[in-house]
Amino acid sequence: MSGGLAVFGYGSLASPASAALSLGRPVEFAGIVRLVGWRRRWTVYRDNLTSEKTFALPDGSVPAHVVGLNIERDPGCAGVNGVLIEITEAEAGRLDLREMRYDRVDVTGDTEAAGFERVIAYTAKPAHHAPEPPPDAIVIAEYVRTVEAAFAALGAGELEAYAASSDPPPVPASEVRLVADEIPPGNPRRW
Repeated sequence: MSGGLAVFGYGSLASPASAALSLGRPVEFAGIVRLVGWRRRWTVYRDNLTSEKTFALPDGSVPAHVVGLNIERDPGCAGVNGVLIEITEAEAGRLDLREMRYDRVDVTGDTEAAGFERVIAYTAKPAHHAPEPPPDAIVIAEYVRTVEAAFAALGAGELEAYAASSDPPPVPASEVRLVADEIPPGNPRRW
């Protein structure tokens, strides 16, 4: 591949293993960059009772909602750190399946994407955007661990930059187990 299109990974896509699951190939990052004028927040949600995957807590109860990371424009913000992954248009389609609660947006002008004609990122669809968490919501603990481990693996200061450019989870991080599964190919099963 040669510098046409890249995706900006700011959450679980910053994990090479997670990105590879969706792309169907090994992933090497094309760079670690900052998306200027954006803030990372826990403002995307899914209905845990009716979506393609349902998770239960260790006691067997099923929380109503699961909250995940999102990026939102914030002109006063120094930006969020993340990774660039070179992709093809076909691979962008695979990511669209994974990121079904997100819209693909062009962020080319908001990052130093040297060598790329276009950079995309995923932001919450209006129907899945919740500035405040919905009732009975959780964050999946394994998702939090995966994202934090991915940023720690990027090198010195990247986990700290992640923390500085991210709001803390607004709801408890909970251990869960998958109890219902209609997950499309390439969409992680663990969160």
